[in-house]
Amino acid sequence: MEGRGVPPGPYRATKLWNEVTTSFRAGMPLRKHRQHFKKYGNCFTAGEAVDWLCDLLRNNSNFGPEVTRQQTIQLLRKFLKNHVIEDIKGRWGSENFDDNNQLFRFPATSPLKTLPRRHPELRKNSIENFTKDKDSVFKLRNLSRRTPKKPGLHFSQENAEKRNHEIIIEDQENSIDKREISQEDIEEVWRYIILIYLQTILGVPSLEELINPSQVIPQYIMYNMTNTSKHGVVVLQDKSDDLPHWVLSAMKCLANWPRSNDTNNPTYVGFERDVFRTIADYFLDLPEPLLTFEYYELFVNILGLLQPHLERVAINALQLCCLLLPPPNRRRLQLLMRMISRMSQNVDMPKLHDVMGTRSLMIHTFSRCVLCCAEEVDLDELLAARLVSFLMDHHQEILQVPSYLQTAVEKHLDYLKKGHVKNPGDGLFAPLPTYSYCKQISAQEFDEQKVSTSQAAIAELLENIIKNKSLPLKEKRRKLKQFQKEYPLIYQKRFPTTESEAALFGEKPTIKQPMLMLRKPKFRSLRY
Repeated sequence: MEGRGVPPGPYRATKLWNEVTTSFRAGMPLRKHRQHFKKYGNCFTAGEAVDWLCDLLRNNSNFGPEVTRQQTIQLLRKFLKNHVIEDIKGRWGSENFDDNNQLFRFPATSPLKTLPRRHPELRKNSIENFTKDKDSVFKLRNLSRRTPKKPGLHFSQENAEKRNHEIIIEDQENSIDKREISQEDIEEVWRYIILIYLQTILGVPSLEELINPSQVIPQYIMYNMTNTSKHGVVVLQDKSDDLPHWVLSAMKCLANWPRSNDTNNPTYVGFERDVFRTIADYFLDLPEPLLTFEYYELFVNILGLLQPHLERVAINALQLCCLLLPPPNRRRLQLLMRMISRMSQNVDMPKLHDVMGTRSLMIHTFSRCVLCCAEEVDLDELLAARLVSFLMDHHQEILQVPSYLQTAVEKHLDYLKKGHVKNPGDGLFAPLPTYSYCKQISAQEFDEQKVSTSQAAIAELLENIIKNKSLPLKEKRRKLKQFQKEYPLIYQKRFPTTESEAALFGEKPTIKQPMLMLRKPKFRSLRY
């Protein structure tokens, strides 16, 4: 299981749970075990389950290679609680699972979770409201009074030209009104532009199941785009929403360790651990995660783009999604990612945990305060750890301000001000600027292209050996023989027969001559 089976969409965490449990039941080796002088068939030990499931999760792009053994044990405890597994005596419902030789087995019941279904009428109303809002985004309210009545389905060319002429004259007379755009219009343009970009990047037909358009607050986007420091960090006008001074000082201390550890700071043994614990306590006590509860489904879906060949798509999508956050949340996220990224790369950082390394400790400590669901979700910890790991590695790109978004909004507002495009019956609209993206391909297509590209390069190498006239004949034979040994299929494709191979050296294929048939001499009898 490589995580390609769950497409973007609602309830993705539940779908991932079903995928993992199905793969675990289908792939986990079962055999006979002996315990307390009894033999049990079709079962496995707890340690064997941890080994197998940990390897499965690390090879799944939704979770990544940084899944720890302890996280795997936590997931198996949830498996036992939800009756995905049971002990050898049929007991389940608790989380009494440890990394030992205790025997477990699969129950006969299905472990799959049912997906919540929205009422058809609610879904229909949601779609209709979204379409209505989308259609009215670019309609200038102060121009609606000048909208011509909707023409009939059939009208003459003369009437059409006359109507267009009247509209042009009316537009010229009201050119002053045309340039008046309200703040509400500007905010609607920001909302619609970012949703269009996000939908295009994710490659989904609709965002309605991932995010409600009403959850997109244009004021947050505009503030996050414009109120930043020279390093791109959000600057808050209301300081009461900012991190406390003592937390900022503690984060600065660890981010710049040991340069910031001057004579003003205490130097007792374990000082850095106490500072780190202080920062962790602050973030873990926040009332909601930094990415907020309402955007949980959106960020979980982006986790399915976190594959090597889709890394750029994930970065662009996360860049837009992080602009949706309230400015205080975005500022906390920026400062936290800068700190833990520096700490993870700092070779002079003292050991902060007896067992875990610095990077693993950062992910384990802060993943739940970055992403989690308002309701308990069984894969929350693993999904959050995967996202925090990716944010640590790419936070400079993800949390910077995308200049292309500002340009797109300004260009569209300029269309609105000039009112170039006329749509009879619906007032004046401005066309959404079109932007081209690289075509997204599947992982299978990526692997096929990678193989074909490599084979083309190897075939080109063979041609270079063949056409190299400065290469001595003996050396050329040696290289071709070595190439044939390393890449037999490519060599056979270039030289399908012995005649084609012999033609390269201007030789005729050697044909063994038939052996001469010698007649046996007849011996005459000595007897007459």
